[in-house]
Amino acid sequence: MEKIKIIGAGLAGCEAAWQAAQSGIAAELVEMKPARFSPAHSNENFAELVCSNSLKAERIENACGLLKEEMRLFGSIIMEAADVSRVPAGGALAVDRDVFSEYITKKIKSHPLITVVNEEAADIDTDEYTIIATGPLTSDALAKAVSRLTDADELYFFDAAAPVVTEESIDKSRVFKAARYDRGTADYINCPMTKDEYTAFYNALTNAETAQLKDFENAAVFEGCMPVEVMAKRGFETLTFGPLKPVGLVNPKTGKDDAYAVVQLRQDNREGTLYNLVGFQTNLKWGEQKRVFSMIPGLENAEFARYGVMHRNTYINSPRILNRYYQMIKYPKIFFAGQITGVEGYVESASSGILAGYNAARLIQGKTMWEPSSKTVIGALPLYISDTSIHRLQPMNANFGIVEGLSERIRKKSDRYNKIALRALETVKEQLARQ
Repeated sequence: MEKIKIIGAGLAGCEAAWQAAQSGIAAELVEMKPARFSPAHSNENFAELVCSNSLKAERIENACGLLKEEMRLFGSIIMEAADVSRVPAGGALAVDRDVFSEYITKKIKSHPLITVVNEEAADIDTDEYTIIATGPLTSDALAKAVSRLTDADELYFFDAAAPVVTEESIDKSRVFKAARYDRGTADYINCPMTKDEYTAFYNALTNAETAQLKDFENAAVFEGCMPVEVMAKRGFETLTFGPLKPVGLVNPKTGKDDAYAVVQLRQDNREGTLYNLVGFQTNLKWGEQKRVFSMIPGLENAEFARYGVMHRNTYINSPRILNRYYQMIKYPKIFFAGQITGVEGYVESASSGILAGYNAARLIQGKTMWEPSSKTVIGALPLYISDTSIHRLQPMNANFGIVEGLSERIRKKSDRYNKIALRALETVKEQLARQ
């Protein structure tokens, strides 16, 4: 009986293995942990979240929120785990990372059609059905194999993770809880800054010492996960229009929204004992992080449970290598999934794993593969990264800009996106019903 070999047990790899097994095809999931860990991973569980615990917005008027609903229609194991492990986060879906990973690991290991092999994959057999889902931190050995397979040098950028502080160390007298524009519940801790406080913080941040990157020079930074110090150097007010924007946040203690800048903290675990600094991905040295981030009102005596880190993110030149099914053009038995394809973000990566696993299984069964539709987010992503008119692929998040628009003109953006979202969900339902 044919089986599918899936390399990498991240979000994309777990989704691929789950979809294949749920389709009746045996899956061999190859994961190098615990024999070897990447620079950003720390435990043996699958689908480990290393950048943030947020899986972004839940509203279907948001492209990532819509993508999550589309994934649920496929029976996504990632969405199932997220619903089980969710923590309060206003209008966003956030999870307890440990509970999330443990749940997925148990489900994967207990599936009768999934076999887990703990070893580092270093070779790719083009005659074997394979899904390469090694994520942003592909090992050097496998990266070389992928490079040989694709006849091209690998592309890469750098990804950065935000620091986490303990809840009990936050000075509650200087902060307030609120959700921006009162959307959802007041789950975020907000640290308001006056202009003088922001000026002092800005000067310290832009002059702080960064950690030296090893082995790579001229690192390119993806806009969606840019280190806060890099963003700050673009201009004095850049942060106040980005992660520190003060708009829509009324301080219940004063009844005013007059802060010059606001740093938001988001709950990082189910117990609410840890909070991460939203938008504070960083490559500052740890001592500098303690010094500079302690200048934020309310964090003067903050205890840092985890400092921010920066790591490499690898992806291939998908427009030249893959078709719209996440399948290699040159070697049809080989599929790719996850951020290595050029989709960016946890949810987006998981969605690619769904389609790679689903389509690889159908290929083995001699069935028609799922046809990506530009009317859906889950379909628009592979259509984008496989678009041969793109000469220089940059990682792509879920957004309505890549989704087919409406024939009618709807002026109000929320109404327009809602109609696109409802159409997308109906499209996925109809497509799955025909499979």
